[in-house]
Amino acid sequence: MARILAIDYGTKRCGLAVTDPLQIIPNGLDTVPTGELMAYLKQYMQEEEVETIVLGEPFYPDGNPAQIHHLVIGLSRQLKKAFPEQRIELQDERFTSEDAKSVIRQSGAKKKKRQDKGLVDKVSAVLILSEYLENNR
Repeated sequence: MARILAIDYGTKRCGLAVTDPLQIIPNGLDTVPTGELMAYLKQYMQEEEVETIVLGEPFYPDGNPAQIHHLVIGLSRQLKKAFPEQRIELQDERFTSEDAKSVIRQSGAKKKKRQDKGLVDKVSAVLILSEYLENNR
């Protein structure tokens, strides 16, 4: 089986998570500057077999699209063009950043580690991927 890759999109950086080849366990992969995302994904896809790319779709708590929603939709189109063999899915990512901060805090990480925004983005991607897996089993 091929992996499933998740992206927590941000205007500065993107958190990435990926499943094992059996699509059971989601793990944090990396945090990449947004401008380098497509190059990173092209390189990763050459090394690993990926079946689906899950893109966190940002909404406000009231259900309205978040301010960067249009950028995520644009990235979705770009991914479909660049990776026509992979399925591109959108997954509601409401509250993932706050949930990620909570997970990091509960892990006992020191203050400096808790303030690492890249870590928050990567954990957010893991949470997006976990929710996607739960919804699609």
